[in-house]
Amino acid sequence: MNPKVKFLTLTALLIAVGVLLPMVFHILSFGGPMFLPMHIPVLVAGFLLPWQFAALVGITTPLLSFFLTGMPPVPTVFTMTAELFTYGITTSLLYRNFKKNTYVSMISAMLIGRLVSILANWILFNFVLGLPFKLTAFLYSMFVIGLPGIVIQILTIPPLVTLLVHRQANVHERSRNPVTLKG
Repeated sequence: MNPKVKFLTLTALLIAVGVLLPMVFHILSFGGPMFLPMHIPVLVAGFLLPWQFAALVGITTPLLSFFLTGMPPVPTVFTMTAELFTYGITTSLLYRNFKKNTYVSMISAMLIGRLVSILANWILFNFVLGLPFKLTAFLYSMFVIGLPGIVIQILTIPPLVTLLVHRQANVHERSRNPVTLKG
């Protein structure tokens, strides 16, 4: 399969998962800010796709979700788009530069993405909304309320990525060396 077609297909699939997963969490009454379901497919995209496609997943997912479901709400959709865009790019670039270390790449990307979110919220509150920016409230929301989601991401995404990369390598190897049946 043409690599660009493969990347576009996986990009579309991860965007769809990024829109559907938060819907499932809301139906089951799990809090989005607590479990961070939209972050998962964007982080996975960073591991499986070149940075341009991973960035596309990060930008498109929250915007499409907003237009289809109203979630995340305004103004969160704007700051979350900046955060998830950063996750897509940084996870992809760090994963390729840290010799494919999923934990270092993901945790670094999560911290960088949260810094971008803080900056985006600071700009939004101070210059757009004209409201005071309360750093401690944002830090509490990101790291205390979001702790279950952070733990879920750290425990599930690296093994999932390892499984998917291994499976992809096996499929690629089988396509190069097809088995013939004799009978």
